[in-house]
Amino acid sequence: MMIYRLAQPSDAEAIAANNLSLAKELENLHLSKEEAEKGSKAVLMDKQKGFYLVAEQDNNIIGQLFITTEWSDWRNKAIWWIHRVFIKKPWRKKGIFTHLFNTAKQIAEKQQVYAIRLYLWKTNKTALTIYHHLGFKETDFLILQKKEN
Repeated sequence: MMIYRLAQPSDAEAIAANNLSLAKELENLHLSKEEAEKGSKAVLMDKQKGFYLVAEQDNNIIGQLFITTEWSDWRNKAIWWIHRVFIKKPWRKKGIFTHLFNTAKQIAEKQQVYAIRLYLWKTNKTALTIYHHLGFKETDFLILQKKEN
């Protein structure tokens, strides 16, 4: 039976392993296992950093959604950002992400979150199709970045 739930500190290692797979698959980036585990634990130990929702099958995390929070002083409400999504390959195209997103949406409605936003690689047409299907619209915002090492 599939279970959708908030991640717990004991999930850090599995979440980190999924993050390593996601980085390699999406950006051909090889992350440090140690840093990935520290990063996952940091989120799970400090709700200010965000939270994970996970999909679990037979005590194995087969999908996850990472959400961070931005405060809108204009609206006096939170804006949630879907920061990372990962579904293990054998479980893709089976509605796992949709269930994770709907779980997030239900929590957001209870907490009166203003909006749920996300960003994605411009070339990820599959994800874009899914997000449009779920009601996401492109905005007038452009995301810029300056790395501070």
